[in-house]
Parts: sequence; C-alpha cells; structure tokens
Amino acid sequence: MPEITCREALNQAMSEEMERDPAVFILGEDVGLYEGSFKVTRGLLAKFGERRVIDTPIAEAGIVGMACGAAMTGLRPIAELMTVNFSIVAMDQIMNHVAVARYMFGGKVEVPLVIRAPGGAGHQLGAQHSHSLEPIFMHCPGLRVIVPSVPADAKGLLKSAIRCDDPVMFLEHEGIYGIKGEVPEGEYTIPLGVADVKRKGGDVTLITLSRMVYVCLEAAKELAAEGIEAEVVDLRALNPLDMVTVLESVRKTRRALTVEESWLTGGWGGEVAARIMEHAFDSLDAPVLRVGGADVPMPYNKTLEKLAIPDVRRIVARVKELL
Repeated sequence: MPEITCREALNQAMSEEMERDPAVFILGEDVGLYEGSFKVTRGLLAKFGERRVIDTPIAEAGIVGMACGAAMTGLRPIAELMTVNFSIVAMDQIMNHVAVARYMFGGKVEVPLVIRAPGGAGHQLGAQHSHSLEPIFMHCPGLRVIVPSVPADAKGLLKSAIRCDDPVMFLEHEGIYGIKGEVPEGEYTIPLGVADVKRKGGDVTLITLSRMVYVCLEAAKELAAEGIEAEVVDLRALNPLDMVTVLESVRKTRRALTVEESWLTGGWGGEVAARIMEHAFDSLDAPVLRVGGADVPMPYNKTLEKLAIPDVRRIVARVKELL
C-alpha cells in the first residue's frame, strides 16, 4: 500500500466522494482559492469548480446554518470550520438544529452533513486556538463524533461519514496532518463507531484517540522495555462509542487507563471509566485511572504548553500505579 499523509488521505476521501455523488459539496472559510488553512482541500476547486467548493464569509453560524438547510433539502454538504475553536460560535446551529432536526421531524427529514474541524494543542496558538472539544459534542445526542488518528482511518472514516444520513462532527488534530501511513488503494470505507486495537498487549489497556494514539504507542514501547505489555485501543469515535472492543480488552488485561488531550474534568475518559466499572468491575485488578489535559486555559509559553498536554512520562507513571 502507498504511504501518504493524513492531509492527503482526507483530500482523497472528499475528492472520491464528490466524483461518486454530485450532491456532495464543500463550503467554509478559505476552502477554495486558498485550498484550506491546512491545505486539506488542495486542488478541489480546480477539479470541481466554485459551485461545489464554496468560499464563505467569516461566519461560522452562517456556514453551519447553510449546510444544515442544504442537507435537509437533499444535498450532502461538507462544512469545514477553520478550527474547532470557532465551532463555539456555531454551537446554537450545531446543537439546536443540526443534531435534533431529524428527531424533531419524526425521522422524516435527514441531515447528512459532515462538519470537519481541526483542533488540538501543541503549536503555541494560545488559549483560544488549542481546544479539544470532543467531549462537548459527545454530550449532544444526535451527533456522530468521529476522531481519526492514522491516514488510513482518516480516509475510510471520512468516506463513511459523507455517506452517513446522520450529522457527523469529524474532528482532526492539527498535529497529525503531516503524519504518513499506509492507505489502501481503491474503494474502501471504515464503519463509524468501531474501535481499533493499534497494539496488542496483556498487562494494561490504554484507551485513547487522535494524536494521543501516537503518544500511547510510544509509551507502550517504553513500557515493553521494562517487561510491561500495553494494549492500545484507538476508539476512533465517541458516538457511537464501541465499548465492546474496550471491554474485551479490559477483561483480558484487567487494568485500564484512559488517555485524552481534552481537559480531564468532564472529559470523555470519565464516561469510558464509568462504563468499564459498570460492565467489567469483576474483571478489574485495579481502579480505572485517567490521564488528560491540565484543567487550565492552554498556555502560549512552549514549556507550559508541554506541561498541559499528556506525554509519555505521565502515561508510563500512571501505568506503573496500576501495576
């Protein structure tokens, strides 16, 4: 299989789906002429024209509102938000319209809308541009929440999201766009809401997603040098949440650690930990532990920023507490 970047994998997914279905179109700030803030929409305007790759004003509520209306009337929009931080401006549209329209119309109206948004920290962008808001969208019934990590997953999941008749928040970490990985050639999709075991192990389960998958894999390598084999489960989605895969792993390893970049308080790790305690308590040899982002606005200072984001050292230390 060829190796391509995550950015290229996402671009391929959109291009292939736009070729396959004329109802698919893209809208957002700078997605056309500028080819996206992170160049994910590179070449799509030249290929599909300005009627299907639409540059919008700087108005997130308007972008999501237009996309919602278009989806309700038969199109399949991909709305790109320049950064997930700006989704807060569109939260009324996302939570009060996009997420609930199908339910409020008794299933007679579908909202096949994908909202793509880059996020995450680590680039010294300060407190207003470093959010990991996955738990907020997880807390909203009616939204599917997809968070890929590797290029193959990014492509397969985005294609499935575009074909889905439910609205999908597709959250991409800015730190993984340039990472390369093998991506199958030809037509393929990945079902939404199915976790993936990125590394097998028998001593502890590390439950994670997005860029933290890479950090957990590095921690697992360090632990293996000390004779501790960690299994790394990449959730890939928070709604639907694949607890079957998680519980199967935890019942085998008997120990679990959730690792997320979002703030620890109110993070998705608490929900996963609670479900493990509810459904696999008798299998545990230790309480479920969590690692998450510091409960502070993200610092601009590079040293402080690093301290606010989970790293290998913290993960290894927590695993040793479990053991």
